[in-house]
Amino acid sequence: MAKYLLAYKGGGMAQSEAEREAAMAAWGAWMGGLGAALTDGGNPFGPSKAMAADGTLGDGASSALTGYSILQADDFAAAAELAKGCPIFASGGSIDIYEALPM
Repeated sequence: MAKYLLAYKGGGMAQSEAEREAAMAAWGAWMGGLGAALTDGGNPFGPSKAMAADGTLGDGASSALTGYSILQADDFAAAAELAKGCPIFASGGSIDIYEALPM
C-alpha cells in the first residue's frame, strides 16, 4: 500500500454557527468512515506566502491550497474512491491527489 496526499483547494467557510457545526460533523463522519486508511487527518491552512529562490516573500501562494489529509490506499483509483465522499466538494472545493513516494 502507498500513501496518498489529498490536497484540498477552495471551498468556503460556513456562514452561521449551525452551518459550521454541520460542516464539522460532515468532516468527522467522512474521516471516521475512512477507518485505517486515514493515516493523518491533516489540517486546514491559513494565509500563505510564496517564497522566491532569493528568499523574498510574496503575498499568497499560487496553488490556493486550503488543507490536506493523508490516506493509505492500493493505488490512485482506490485513493480517489476514498476521496469521493469528502465534504470539500459540498462547499465548492476540489481535491488534488498526490502519491507520496517512499524515501
